[in-house]
Amino acid sequence: MKAEERWQARFRAPRVTLPVWARQAPARAVYRSNASGAWEIYAWDRSTGIVRQATTRPKGTSHGTIDPTGRWIWWFSDTDGDEWGGWMRQPFTGGPDEPIDLDPGYPSGIALAATGEAAVGVARPGEGFKIYVVRPGGSVRLIYEHAEAASVAAISLDGSLIAISHSEHGDSRHPALRVLRQNGDVVGDLRDGPGKGVLGLRFAPVPGDRRLLTLHERRGRREPLVWDPESDEQREIWLRDPGEITADWYDDGRSLLVVRANRGRTHLHRYDLAGGRLFPIETQHGVIDAAAPRPDGSVEYSWSSGAHPPVIRSSNGHVVMNHGGPTSPPSVPVEDVDVEGPGGRIHALVSRPDRGSGPFPTIFLLHGGPTSQDDDSFVPQVAAWVDLGFAVVRVNYRGSTGYGSAWRDALTGEVGHIELSDVAAVRDVMVERGVADPDRLVLSGASWGGYLTLLGLGTQPKVWAAGIAAVPIADHLATYEEETEALRAYHRALLGGSPAEQPERYANCSPITYVDQVEAPLLILAGENDPRCPIGQIETYVSRLAARGHEHTVYRYDAGHGSLVVSERIAQMSAQLEFARRHVKTEM
Repeated sequence: MKAEERWQARFRAPRVTLPVWARQAPARAVYRSNASGAWEIYAWDRSTGIVRQATTRPKGTSHGTIDPTGRWIWWFSDTDGDEWGGWMRQPFTGGPDEPIDLDPGYPSGIALAATGEAAVGVARPGEGFKIYVVRPGGSVRLIYEHAEAASVAAISLDGSLIAISHSEHGDSRHPALRVLRQNGDVVGDLRDGPGKGVLGLRFAPVPGDRRLLTLHERRGRREPLVWDPESDEQREIWLRDPGEITADWYDDGRSLLVVRANRGRTHLHRYDLAGGRLFPIETQHGVIDAAAPRPDGSVEYSWSSGAHPPVIRSSNGHVVMNHGGPTSPPSVPVEDVDVEGPGGRIHALVSRPDRGSGPFPTIFLLHGGPTSQDDDSFVPQVAAWVDLGFAVVRVNYRGSTGYGSAWRDALTGEVGHIELSDVAAVRDVMVERGVADPDRLVLSGASWGGYLTLLGLGTQPKVWAAGIAAVPIADHLATYEEETEALRAYHRALLGGSPAEQPERYANCSPITYVDQVEAPLLILAGENDPRCPIGQIETYVSRLAARGHEHTVYRYDAGHGSLVVSERIAQMSAQLEFARRHVKTEM
Protein backbone atom coordinates (compact mmCIF):
# COMPACT_ATOMS: atom_id res chain seq x y z
CA MET A 1 0.00 0.00 0.00
CA LYS A 2 1.38 3.39 -1.00
CA ALA A 3 1.82 6.11 1.64
CA GLU A 4 -1.18 8.13 0.43
CA GLU A 5 -3.43 5.08 0.32
CA ARG A 6 -2.26 4.08 3.79
CA TRP A 7 -3.01 7.36 5.52
CA GLN A 8 -6.37 7.74 3.80
CA ALA A 9 -7.28 4.18 4.82
CA ARG A 10 -6.80 5.17 8.46
CA PHE A 11 -9.34 7.97 8.10
CA ARG A 12 -11.81 5.77 6.19
CA ALA A 13 -11.63 2.75 8.51
CA PRO A 14 -14.91 2.47 10.46
CA ARG A 15 -14.54 3.61 14.06
CA VAL A 16 -16.97 3.41 16.96
CA THR A 17 -17.23 5.02 20.37
CA LEU A 18 -17.82 2.99 23.52
CA PRO A 19 -21.50 1.88 23.53
CA VAL A 20 -23.58 3.59 26.22
CA TRP A 21 -26.32 1.27 27.47
CA ALA A 22 -29.62 1.87 29.23
CA ARG A 23 -29.14 1.27 32.95
CA GLN A 24 -32.45 -0.57 33.34
CA ALA A 25 -32.27 -2.28 29.92
CA PRO A 26 -28.58 -3.08 29.43
CA ALA A 27 -29.18 -4.96 26.17
CA ARG A 28 -30.06 -1.62 24.56
CA ALA A 29 -27.17 0.68 23.70
CA VAL A 30 -26.21 3.63 21.53
CA TYR A 31 -22.87 4.66 20.11
CA ARG A 32 -21.40 6.95 17.46
CA SER A 33 -19.65 5.72 14.34
CA ASN A 34 -18.24 7.11 11.11
CA ALA A 35 -19.21 3.97 9.16
CA SER A 36 -21.70 5.87 6.95
CA GLY A 37 -19.07 8.45 5.96
CA ALA A 38 -20.02 10.87 8.74
CA TRP A 39 -20.19 10.50 12.51
CA GLU A 40 -23.77 9.48 13.36
CA ILE A 41 -25.75 7.88 16.21
CA TYR A 42 -26.45 4.14 16.08
CA ALA A 43 -28.81 1.97 18.13
CA TRP A 44 -27.61 -1.53 19.04
CA ASP A 45 -29.84 -4.26 20.47
CA ARG A 46 -27.28 -6.53 22.07
CA SER A 47 -29.80 -9.34 22.63
CA THR A 48 -30.51 -9.70 18.90
CA GLY A 49 -27.37 -8.16 17.41
CA ILE A 50 -29.48 -5.73 15.36
CA VAL A 51 -27.79 -2.39 14.62
CA ARG A 52 -29.78 0.59 13.31
CA GLN A 53 -28.50 3.99 12.21
CA ALA A 54 -30.58 6.42 14.23
CA THR A 55 -29.48 9.72 12.65
CA THR A 56 -28.62 10.59 9.06
CA ARG A 57 -27.53 14.17 8.48
CA PRO A 58 -25.26 15.65 5.80
CA LYS A 59 -22.79 17.11 8.32
CA GLY A 60 -23.09 14.37 10.97
CA THR A 61 -24.32 14.38 14.57
CA SER A 62 -22.22 15.23 17.62
CA HIS A 63 -24.36 14.44 20.67
CA GLY A 64 -26.55 11.46 21.48
CA THR A 65 -27.54 9.37 24.49
CA ILE A 66 -30.12 6.84 25.71
CA ASP A 67 -32.53 7.06 28.64
CA PRO A 68 -32.20 4.56 31.52
CA THR A 69 -35.27 2.58 30.46
CA GLY A 70 -33.97 2.06 26.91
CA ARG A 71 -37.12 3.49 25.37
CA TRP A 72 -35.70 6.70 23.90
CA ILE A 73 -32.63 7.95 22.07
CA TRP A 74 -31.97 11.65 22.56
CA TRP A 75 -29.80 13.60 20.10
CA PHE A 76 -28.93 17.23 19.47
CA SER A 77 -29.93 18.83 16.17
CA ASP A 78 -27.82 21.79 15.03
CA THR A 79 -27.27 23.32 11.59
CA ASP A 80 -24.12 22.34 9.71
CA GLY A 81 -21.99 22.15 12.83
CA ASP A 82 -22.86 25.57 14.28
CA GLU A 83 -23.83 23.94 17.64
CA TRP A 84 -27.04 26.01 17.81
CA GLY A 85 -30.29 24.07 17.91
CA GLY A 86 -32.39 21.80 20.11
CA TRP A 87 -32.78 18.27 21.41
CA MET A 88 -34.76 15.60 19.60
CA ARG A 89 -35.79 12.14 20.71
CA GLN A 90 -36.84 9.00 18.86
CA PRO A 91 -37.97 5.52 19.93
CA PHE A 92 -35.10 3.06 20.36
CA THR A 93 -36.72 0.69 17.88
CA GLY A 94 -37.18 3.45 15.30
CA GLY A 95 -39.82 5.98 14.41
CA PRO A 96 -40.21 9.71 13.86
CA ASP A 97 -38.06 12.19 15.75
CA GLU A 98 -39.89 14.30 18.31
CA PRO A 99 -38.54 17.81 19.04
CA ILE A 100 -38.24 18.80 22.71
CA ASP A 101 -40.30 21.92 23.36
CA LEU A 102 -37.48 24.33 24.23
CA ASP A 103 -36.31 27.45 22.43
CA PRO A 104 -33.07 26.81 20.52
CA GLY A 105 -29.68 27.53 22.03
CA TYR A 106 -26.25 26.08 22.63
CA PRO A 107 -26.28 22.77 24.54
CA SER A 108 -25.13 22.90 28.14
CA GLY A 109 -25.49 19.35 29.38
CA ILE A 110 -28.29 16.78 29.55
CA ALA A 111 -29.18 14.01 31.99
CA LEU A 112 -32.06 11.51 31.78
CA ALA A 113 -33.95 9.80 34.62
CA ALA A 114 -35.64 6.38 34.65
CA THR A 115 -38.94 8.07 35.48
CA GLY A 116 -38.97 10.00 32.20
CA GLU A 117 -37.70 13.39 33.35
CA ALA A 118 -34.82 15.09 31.57
CA ALA A 119 -32.60 17.88 32.91
CA VAL A 120 -31.51 20.04 29.97
CA GLY A 121 -29.05 22.92 29.99
CA VAL A 122 -29.19 25.69 27.38
CA ALA A 123 -27.05 28.78 26.80
CA ARG A 124 -28.26 31.74 24.75
CA PRO A 125 -26.60 35.08 23.94
CA GLY A 126 -27.89 37.80 26.22
CA GLU A 127 -29.79 35.31 28.38
CA GLY A 128 -26.94 33.47 30.06
CA PHE A 129 -27.41 29.86 31.14
CA LYS A 130 -30.69 28.15 31.92
CA ILE A 131 -31.49 24.66 33.14
CA TYR A 132 -34.90 23.08 32.62
CA VAL A 133 -36.72 19.97 33.74
CA VAL A 134 -38.64 18.36 30.89
CA ARG A 135 -41.34 16.03 32.21
CA PRO A 136 -42.69 12.88 30.49
CA GLY A 137 -45.80 14.67 29.23
CA GLY A 138 -43.69 17.37 27.61
CA SER A 139 -44.18 20.14 30.17
CA VAL A 140 -41.12 22.25 30.87
CA ARG A 141 -40.01 23.97 34.07
CA LEU A 142 -37.11 26.39 34.48
CA ILE A 143 -35.22 25.51 37.67
CA TYR A 144 -32.02 27.55 37.37
CA GLU A 145 -30.62 30.54 35.50
CA HIS A 146 -27.51 32.67 35.83
CA ALA A 147 -25.31 34.93 33.73
CA GLU A 148 -22.21 32.87 34.55
CA ALA A 149 -21.54 29.45 33.05
CA ALA A 150 -23.64 26.52 34.23
CA SER A 151 -24.42 23.05 32.90
CA VAL A 152 -26.26 19.86 33.81
CA ALA A 153 -23.97 17.33 35.49
CA ALA A 154 -26.29 14.47 36.52
CA ILE A 155 -29.80 13.44 37.55
CA SER A 156 -30.71 10.75 40.07
CA LEU A 157 -32.25 7.56 38.74
CA ASP A 158 -35.68 8.51 40.18
CA GLY A 159 -35.42 12.08 38.83
CA SER A 160 -35.76 13.72 42.24
CA LEU A 161 -32.26 15.27 42.39
CA ILE A 162 -30.46 17.27 39.71
CA ALA A 163 -26.78 18.16 39.93
CA ILE A 164 -25.54 21.27 38.13
CA SER A 165 -22.05 22.60 37.58
CA HIS A 166 -21.91 26.37 37.99
CA SER A 167 -19.52 29.30 38.21
CA GLU A 168 -21.57 31.89 40.07
CA HIS A 169 -18.28 32.82 41.76
CA GLY A 170 -16.98 33.95 38.35
CA ASP A 171 -14.42 31.22 37.61
CA SER A 172 -15.65 28.66 35.09
CA ARG A 173 -12.21 26.98 35.14
CA HIS A 174 -12.91 25.85 38.71
CA PRO A 175 -16.66 25.18 38.90
CA ALA A 176 -18.76 24.48 41.98
CA LEU A 177 -21.52 21.88 42.31
CA ARG A 178 -25.14 22.32 43.38
CA VAL A 179 -27.92 19.77 43.76
CA LEU A 180 -31.51 20.90 43.20
CA ARG A 181 -34.95 19.35 43.43
CA GLN A 182 -37.31 19.46 40.47
CA ASN A 183 -38.96 22.58 41.86
CA GLY A 184 -35.60 24.38 42.00
CA ASP A 185 -35.08 24.12 45.76
CA VAL A 186 -31.44 23.76 46.78
CA VAL A 187 -30.53 20.45 48.42
CA GLY A 188 -26.80 20.97 48.81
CA ASP A 189 -23.77 22.95 47.62
CA LEU A 190 -20.19 21.77 47.22
CA ARG A 191 -17.39 24.23 46.58
CA ASP A 192 -13.80 23.93 47.74
CA GLY A 193 -12.73 27.54 47.31
CA PRO A 194 -10.53 29.47 44.85
CA GLY A 195 -8.53 27.37 42.42
CA LYS A 196 -10.21 24.07 43.38
CA GLY A 197 -12.95 22.89 41.06
CA VAL A 198 -15.58 20.26 41.83
CA LEU A 199 -17.04 18.17 38.99
CA GLY A 200 -20.22 16.11 39.19
CA LEU A 201 -20.08 12.69 37.50
CA ARG A 202 -23.11 10.50 38.24
CA PHE A 203 -25.61 9.64 40.96
CA ALA A 204 -25.46 6.09 42.30
CA PRO A 205 -27.35 3.79 39.87
CA VAL A 206 -29.64 2.48 42.62
CA PRO A 207 -33.24 3.72 43.05
CA GLY A 208 -33.51 6.07 46.02
CA ASP A 209 -29.73 6.37 46.46
CA ARG A 210 -28.78 10.04 46.93
CA ARG A 211 -24.99 9.62 46.68
CA LEU A 212 -23.30 11.61 43.94
CA LEU A 213 -19.90 10.64 42.57
CA THR A 214 -17.76 13.74 42.08
CA LEU A 215 -14.18 14.80 41.47
CA HIS A 216 -12.37 17.23 43.77
CA GLU A 217 -8.93 18.90 43.67
CA ARG A 218 -8.09 19.20 47.37
CA ARG A 219 -4.67 17.56 46.96
CA GLY A 220 -3.50 19.13 43.72
CA ARG A 221 -5.11 16.71 41.27
CA ARG A 222 -8.57 15.40 40.44
CA GLU A 223 -9.65 12.55 42.72
CA PRO A 224 -13.01 10.86 43.43
CA LEU A 225 -15.33 11.88 46.21
CA VAL A 226 -18.71 10.36 47.11
CA TRP A 227 -21.11 13.03 48.38
CA ASP A 228 -24.57 12.84 49.91
CA PRO A 229 -25.98 16.31 49.18
CA GLU A 230 -28.75 16.04 51.80
CA SER A 231 -26.58 15.07 54.77
CA ASP A 232 -23.39 16.63 53.32
CA GLU A 233 -21.56 13.41 54.20
CA GLN A 234 -18.37 13.20 52.09
CA ARG A 235 -16.01 10.33 51.46
CA GLU A 236 -12.75 11.06 49.69
CA ILE A 237 -11.18 8.20 47.72
CA TRP A 238 -7.44 8.62 48.19
CA LEU A 239 -5.11 6.70 45.88
CA ARG A 240 -1.37 6.33 46.22
CA ASP A 241 -0.63 5.98 42.50
CA PRO A 242 0.24 9.12 40.48
CA GLY A 243 -1.88 10.61 37.72
CA GLU A 244 -5.26 12.22 37.15
CA ILE A 245 -8.29 10.20 38.30
CA THR A 246 -11.88 9.83 37.18
CA ALA A 247 -14.40 7.18 38.17
CA ASP A 248 -17.80 5.57 37.56
CA TRP A 249 -20.21 3.43 39.56
CA TYR A 250 -20.59 -0.30 39.30
CA ASP A 251 -24.28 -1.14 38.97
CA ASP A 252 -24.72 -2.28 42.58
CA GLY A 253 -23.41 1.02 43.95
CA ARG A 254 -20.87 -0.83 46.12
CA SER A 255 -17.76 -0.35 43.97
CA LEU A 256 -16.20 2.25 41.73
CA LEU A 257 -14.41 1.85 38.43
CA VAL A 258 -11.32 4.03 38.79
CA VAL A 259 -9.69 5.30 35.60
CA ARG A 260 -6.20 6.67 36.15
CA ALA A 261 -4.32 8.58 33.44
CA ASN A 262 -0.58 9.00 33.95
CA ARG A 263 1.98 10.24 31.42
CA GLY A 264 -0.28 9.67 28.44
CA ARG A 265 -1.38 6.12 29.34
CA THR A 266 -4.43 4.78 31.13
CA HIS A 267 -4.90 2.25 33.94
CA LEU A 268 -8.12 0.68 35.27
CA HIS A 269 -8.94 -0.41 38.83
CA ARG A 270 -11.96 -1.52 40.83
CA TYR A 271 -12.32 0.21 44.20
CA ASP A 272 -14.35 -1.61 46.86
CA LEU A 273 -16.19 1.05 48.89
CA ALA A 274 -16.86 -1.23 51.85
CA GLY A 275 -13.31 -2.45 52.31
CA GLY A 276 -11.42 0.46 50.79
CA ARG A 277 -9.32 -1.89 48.65
CA LEU A 278 -8.10 -1.26 45.11
CA PHE A 279 -7.95 -4.10 42.58
CA PRO A 280 -6.13 -3.63 39.23
CA ILE A 281 -7.89 -4.54 36.00
CA GLU A 282 -5.45 -5.83 33.41
CA THR A 283 -5.39 -3.94 30.10
CA GLN A 284 -2.87 -3.47 27.33
CA HIS A 285 -0.32 -0.66 27.41
CA GLY A 286 -1.96 2.36 25.77
CA VAL A 287 -4.90 4.71 26.22
CA ILE A 288 -8.47 3.96 27.27
CA ASP A 289 -10.67 6.65 25.79
CA ALA A 290 -13.77 5.56 27.74
CA ALA A 291 -14.69 2.73 30.09
CA ALA A 292 -17.82 1.54 31.91
CA PRO A 293 -18.82 -1.44 34.08
CA ARG A 294 -21.43 -3.89 32.80
CA PRO A 295 -24.11 -5.39 35.07
CA ASP A 296 -22.20 -8.70 35.22
CA GLY A 297 -19.21 -6.92 36.76
CA SER A 298 -17.06 -6.90 33.64
CA VAL A 299 -15.72 -3.65 32.24
CA GLU A 300 -15.92 -2.59 28.61
CA TYR A 301 -13.53 0.02 27.28
CA SER A 302 -12.33 1.73 24.10
CA TRP A 303 -8.58 1.15 23.74
CA SER A 304 -5.83 2.19 21.31
CA SER A 305 -2.15 3.06 21.23
CA GLY A 306 0.00 5.19 18.96
CA ALA A 307 0.84 2.11 16.92
CA HIS A 308 -2.49 0.22 17.08
CA PRO A 309 -5.94 1.39 15.90
CA PRO A 310 -8.83 1.59 18.39
CA VAL A 311 -10.92 -1.38 19.46
CA ILE A 312 -13.77 -1.94 21.96
CA ARG A 313 -12.64 -4.57 24.46
CA SER A 314 -13.96 -6.25 27.59
CA SER A 315 -12.08 -7.11 30.77
CA ASN A 316 -13.30 -10.65 30.08
CA GLY A 317 -10.73 -10.73 27.28
CA HIS A 318 -12.83 -10.46 24.12
CA VAL A 319 -13.54 -7.80 21.50
CA VAL A 320 -17.01 -6.39 22.18
CA MET A 321 -17.86 -5.12 18.72
CA ASN A 322 -16.68 -3.64 15.47
CA HIS A 323 -18.53 -2.04 12.61
CA GLY A 324 -17.12 -4.16 9.81
CA GLY A 325 -15.27 -2.79 6.82
CA PRO A 326 -11.51 -2.60 6.24
CA THR A 327 -9.28 -2.27 9.28
CA SER A 328 -6.97 0.68 9.78
CA PRO A 329 -3.28 0.20 8.95
CA PRO A 330 -1.09 0.46 12.08
CA SER A 331 1.55 3.13 12.67
CA VAL A 332 4.76 3.61 14.66
CA PRO A 333 4.96 3.50 18.47
CA VAL A 334 5.20 6.67 20.52
CA GLU A 335 8.35 7.66 22.42
CA ASP A 336 8.34 9.64 25.68
CA VAL A 337 10.57 12.67 26.11
CA ASP A 338 11.04 14.67 29.31
CA VAL A 339 12.50 18.16 29.08
CA GLU A 340 13.35 20.64 31.81
CA GLY A 341 11.42 23.78 30.93
CA PRO A 342 10.96 27.27 32.34
CA GLY A 343 8.03 26.14 34.51
CA GLY A 344 9.09 22.59 35.34
CA ARG A 345 9.51 19.26 33.63
CA ILE A 346 7.64 18.98 30.32
CA HIS A 347 6.37 15.67 28.99
CA ALA A 348 6.31 15.32 25.20
CA LEU A 349 5.43 12.49 22.83
CA VAL A 350 7.50 11.80 19.71
CA SER A 351 6.58 9.72 16.67
CA ARG A 352 9.33 9.30 14.11
CA PRO A 353 9.58 7.53 10.75
CA ASP A 354 10.88 3.97 10.91
CA ARG A 355 13.23 4.71 8.00
CA GLY A 356 16.44 6.66 8.57
CA SER A 357 17.93 8.02 11.75
CA GLY A 358 17.33 11.74 11.36
CA PRO A 359 17.45 14.59 11.68
CA PHE A 360 13.95 14.61 10.17
CA PRO A 361 11.68 17.36 8.98
CA THR A 362 9.59 17.81 12.10
CA ILE A 363 6.11 19.04 12.82
CA PHE A 364 5.22 20.29 16.27
CA LEU A 365 1.55 19.35 16.51
CA LEU A 366 -0.05 21.32 19.36
CA HIS A 367 -3.22 20.13 21.03
CA GLY A 368 -6.32 22.21 21.63
CA GLY A 369 -8.11 23.03 24.84
CA PRO A 370 -5.84 24.32 26.32
CA THR A 371 -7.15 21.96 29.03
CA SER A 372 -6.55 18.81 27.03
CA GLN A 373 -3.53 16.60 26.49
CA ASP A 374 -1.73 14.48 23.93
CA ASP A 375 -1.34 10.81 24.80
CA ASP A 376 -0.40 7.42 23.42
CA SER A 377 -3.66 6.92 21.52
CA PHE A 378 -4.06 6.23 17.81
CA VAL A 379 -4.27 9.48 15.82
CA PRO A 380 -4.60 9.12 12.01
CA GLN A 381 -3.29 12.67 11.54
CA VAL A 382 -0.04 11.85 13.35
CA ALA A 383 0.38 8.66 11.33
CA ALA A 384 -0.10 10.59 8.07
CA TRP A 385 2.75 12.95 8.91
CA VAL A 386 5.01 10.03 9.80
CA ASP A 387 4.20 8.39 6.45
CA LEU A 388 5.30 11.62 4.73
CA GLY A 389 8.68 11.33 6.45
CA PHE A 390 8.12 13.80 9.30
CA ALA A 391 8.88 13.31 12.95
CA VAL A 392 5.88 14.45 14.99
CA VAL A 393 6.41 16.11 18.36
CA ARG A 394 3.45 16.73 20.66
CA VAL A 395 4.06 18.82 23.76
CA ASN A 396 1.92 18.71 26.89
CA TYR A 397 2.70 22.32 27.67
CA ARG A 398 1.59 24.15 30.82
CA GLY A 399 -2.19 24.34 30.69
CA SER A 400 -2.52 20.67 29.72
CA THR A 401 -4.50 18.25 31.83
CA GLY A 402 -3.03 15.02 33.16
CA TYR A 403 -0.17 16.49 35.22
CA GLY A 404 -1.96 17.94 38.22
CA SER A 405 -3.92 21.10 38.97
CA ALA A 406 -0.91 23.41 39.25
CA TRP A 407 0.37 22.50 35.76
CA ARG A 408 -3.10 22.93 34.26
CA ASP A 409 -3.64 26.25 36.02
CA ALA A 410 -0.21 27.73 35.18
CA LEU A 411 -1.76 29.77 32.35
CA THR A 412 -2.08 33.13 34.04
CA GLY A 413 -1.07 36.49 32.64
CA GLU A 414 1.09 35.61 29.65
CA VAL A 415 -1.41 33.18 28.09
CA GLY A 416 -0.09 31.73 24.84
CA HIS A 417 3.46 32.88 25.51
CA ILE A 418 3.70 30.43 28.42
CA GLU A 419 2.79 27.43 26.27
CA LEU A 420 5.15 28.53 23.51
CA SER A 421 8.06 28.80 25.93
CA ASP A 422 7.50 25.13 26.78
CA VAL A 423 7.33 24.25 23.08
CA ALA A 424 10.62 26.10 22.55
CA ALA A 425 12.34 24.12 25.31
CA VAL A 426 11.25 20.81 23.75
CA ARG A 427 12.18 22.04 20.28
CA ASP A 428 15.72 22.84 21.40
CA VAL A 429 16.17 19.36 22.86
CA MET A 430 14.80 17.68 19.74
CA VAL A 431 17.32 19.59 17.62
CA GLU A 432 20.18 18.83 20.04
CA ARG A 433 19.37 15.11 19.97
CA GLY A 434 19.37 15.00 16.18
CA VAL A 435 15.68 14.17 15.86
CA ALA A 436 14.53 17.49 14.37
CA ASP A 437 16.17 19.37 11.51
CA PRO A 438 16.28 23.04 12.62
CA ASP A 439 15.79 24.22 9.03
CA ARG A 440 12.67 22.09 8.49
CA LEU A 441 10.41 22.82 11.45
CA VAL A 442 6.65 23.18 11.02
CA LEU A 443 4.34 24.58 13.71
CA SER A 444 0.76 23.31 13.56
CA GLY A 445 -2.36 22.78 15.63
CA ALA A 446 -6.13 23.05 15.75
CA SER A 447 -8.37 25.25 17.91
CA TRP A 448 -6.16 26.38 20.83
CA GLY A 449 -3.29 24.66 19.02
CA GLY A 450 -4.15 26.74 15.96
CA TYR A 451 -4.08 29.85 18.12
CA LEU A 452 -0.64 28.91 19.44
CA THR A 453 0.51 28.33 15.87
CA LEU A 454 -0.41 31.86 14.78
CA LEU A 455 1.06 33.35 17.93
CA GLY A 456 4.26 31.31 17.53
CA LEU A 457 4.76 32.36 13.92
CA GLY A 458 4.47 36.01 14.98
CA THR A 459 6.61 35.88 18.11
CA GLN A 460 9.22 33.34 16.91
CA PRO A 461 9.41 34.27 13.21
CA LYS A 462 12.96 33.01 12.56
CA VAL A 463 12.35 29.50 13.88
CA TRP A 464 9.58 28.01 11.75
CA ALA A 465 9.77 27.01 8.09
CA ALA A 466 5.97 26.86 7.76
CA GLY A 467 2.80 27.02 9.83
CA ILE A 468 -0.58 25.26 9.63
CA ALA A 469 -3.36 26.64 11.83
CA ALA A 470 -6.79 24.98 11.88
CA VAL A 471 -9.80 26.84 13.32
CA PRO A 472 -7.57 29.23 15.32
CA ILE A 473 -8.15 32.19 17.58
CA ALA A 474 -6.48 35.06 15.73
CA ASP A 475 -7.78 37.87 17.94
CA HIS A 476 -9.05 37.30 21.49
CA LEU A 477 -11.12 40.49 21.51
CA ALA A 478 -12.92 39.77 18.23
CA THR A 479 -13.40 36.13 19.22
CA TYR A 480 -14.93 37.15 22.55
CA GLU A 481 -17.48 39.32 20.78
CA GLU A 482 -18.77 36.44 18.63
CA GLU A 483 -18.15 33.17 20.50
CA THR A 484 -20.57 31.12 22.61
CA GLU A 485 -21.57 32.17 26.13
CA ALA A 486 -19.63 29.30 27.72
CA LEU A 487 -16.43 30.30 25.94
CA ARG A 488 -16.89 33.92 26.93
CA ALA A 489 -17.02 32.78 30.55
CA TYR A 490 -13.88 30.72 29.99
CA HIS A 491 -12.12 33.69 28.39
CA ARG A 492 -12.93 35.84 31.43
CA ALA A 493 -11.63 33.17 33.79
CA LEU A 494 -8.45 32.60 31.77
CA LEU A 495 -7.53 36.24 31.11
CA GLY A 496 -8.74 37.71 34.37
CA GLY A 497 -11.79 39.53 33.07
CA SER A 498 -13.55 40.75 29.94
CA PRO A 499 -11.77 42.68 27.16
CA ALA A 500 -13.06 45.90 28.71
CA GLU A 501 -11.45 44.93 32.01
CA GLN A 502 -8.18 43.55 30.59
CA PRO A 503 -7.60 45.24 27.21
CA GLU A 504 -3.80 45.06 27.33
CA ARG A 505 -3.80 41.38 28.24
CA TYR A 506 -6.21 40.50 25.41
CA ALA A 507 -3.99 42.40 22.96
CA ASN A 508 -0.71 40.98 24.27
CA CYS A 509 -1.99 37.41 23.90
CA SER A 510 -3.54 37.87 20.44
CA PRO A 511 -1.76 36.69 17.27
CA ILE A 512 -3.08 39.67 15.31
CA THR A 513 -0.85 41.92 17.43
CA TYR A 514 2.18 40.20 15.86
CA VAL A 515 0.81 39.48 12.38
CA ASP A 516 3.25 41.85 10.65
CA GLN A 517 6.21 39.87 12.05
CA VAL A 518 5.17 36.55 10.48
CA GLU A 519 7.75 35.28 7.98
CA ALA A 520 6.84 31.63 7.36
CA PRO A 521 4.29 30.59 4.73
CA LEU A 522 1.00 29.85 6.41
CA LEU A 523 -2.02 27.60 5.78
CA ILE A 524 -5.21 28.42 7.70
CA LEU A 525 -8.22 26.09 7.80
CA ALA A 526 -11.52 27.69 8.87
CA GLY A 527 -15.09 26.50 9.31
CA GLU A 528 -17.79 28.70 7.86
CA ASN A 529 -20.14 27.98 10.78
CA ASP A 530 -17.63 27.82 13.63
CA PRO A 531 -19.14 29.24 16.88
CA ARG A 532 -15.94 28.69 18.89
CA CYS A 533 -13.30 30.37 16.73
CA PRO A 534 -15.53 32.48 14.45
CA ILE A 535 -14.45 32.96 10.88
CA GLY A 536 -14.78 36.77 10.97
CA GLN A 537 -11.73 37.27 13.18
CA ILE A 538 -9.77 34.86 10.97
CA GLU A 539 -10.73 36.88 7.89
CA THR A 540 -9.43 40.04 9.54
CA TYR A 541 -6.10 38.34 10.30
CA VAL A 542 -5.85 37.04 6.72
CA SER A 543 -6.55 40.52 5.32
CA ARG A 544 -3.58 41.83 7.28
CA LEU A 545 -1.38 39.11 5.75
CA ALA A 546 -2.69 39.92 2.27
CA ALA A 547 -2.12 43.66 2.72
CA ARG A 548 1.61 43.13 2.96
CA GLY A 549 1.72 40.38 0.33
CA HIS A 550 2.63 37.61 2.74
CA GLU A 551 2.43 34.06 1.36
CA HIS A 552 -0.63 32.32 2.77
CA THR A 553 -3.39 29.87 1.84
CA VAL A 554 -6.89 29.67 3.30
CA TYR A 555 -8.93 26.48 3.22
CA ARG A 556 -12.60 27.15 4.04
CA TYR A 557 -15.12 24.38 4.60
CA ASP A 558 -18.87 24.29 5.18
CA ALA A 559 -19.06 23.08 8.78
CA GLY A 560 -18.27 24.23 12.30
CA HIS A 561 -15.34 23.74 14.65
CA GLY A 562 -14.01 20.78 12.69
CA SER A 563 -15.90 18.34 10.49
CA LEU A 564 -17.71 15.07 11.23
CA VAL A 565 -17.56 14.00 7.57
CA VAL A 566 -14.82 11.53 6.64
CA SER A 567 -14.27 12.79 3.09
CA GLU A 568 -13.91 16.36 4.36
CA ARG A 569 -11.36 15.31 6.97
CA ILE A 570 -9.38 13.54 4.25
CA ALA A 571 -9.53 16.64 2.04
CA GLN A 572 -8.24 18.79 4.90
CA MET A 573 -5.42 16.38 5.68
CA SER A 574 -4.49 16.25 2.00
CA ALA A 575 -4.35 20.05 1.86
CA GLN A 576 -2.01 20.12 4.86
CA LEU A 577 0.34 17.46 3.47
CA GLU A 578 0.48 19.15 0.08
CA PHE A 579 1.21 22.51 1.72
CA ALA A 580 4.08 20.94 3.65
CA ARG A 581 5.49 19.31 0.52
CA ARG A 582 5.63 22.70 -1.19
CA HIS A 583 7.47 24.45 1.62
CA VAL A 584 9.52 21.81 3.44
CA LYS A 585 11.89 19.38 1.74
CA THR A 586 11.25 15.72 2.55
CA GLU A 587 12.99 12.50 1.50
CA MET A 588 9.71 10.83 0.56
